Amino acid sequence: MPALAEPAHPLKLVALGDSLTAGYQLPAAAAFPAVLERMLRAKGRAVTIANAGVSGETATNGLDRVDWSVPDGTDGVILELGANDMLRGTDPKVTEGALAAIIERLKARGIPVLLTGMLSAPNMGPDYKARFDAIYPALAKRYGLTLYPFFLDGIIGDRALHLADGLHPNSRGVETIAARILPTTETFLDGLGKGGH
Repeated sequence: MPALAEPAHPLKLVALGDSLTAGYQLPAAAAFPAVLERMLRAKGRAVTIANAGVSGETATNGLDRVDWSVPDGTDGVILELGANDMLRGTDPKVTEGALAAIIERLKARGIPVLLTGMLSAPNMGPDYKARFDAIYPALAKRYGLTLYPFFLDGIIGDRALHLADGLHPNSRGVETIAARILPTTETFLDGLGKGGH
């Protein structure tokens, strides 16, 4: 009877991200936060996930709005930013600095972060790829965060899981992404439970 074990109120998560979180060209119910929430609830977890994804945003854009995108009372944040930085060839130091500042702002408010990583496309060149790909493991280590290494794991190279642009996941792609990240999210939620929720 999982209902007895549920907390008095659902855990409130916010997914702070770009078009991959927002659900580019998808109905709201097919966007990543809604799909992950549905999968967690199916496992008996009382959780809500607010969609704070904005298409086209860089890590710096996310930093500019983190304070109002993550309301007081939020129990945890799924941070998914950096893909647009990579596509634009932004200096990885700039991306890392913005993500670090977001993490520090949330930590100062006592809000834990689940960090989802991004990998550089090979066409950015080996030097850029090495520097960009190192951002997320380094931040997770520095701040002691739960890390999901690659947000798009399981769909890269599979056209059947993408929209026609070849960049964004379609609804089947989002289902794959959410299913892959589900165990890491459950681990993250278990950690929140120890925080007195």
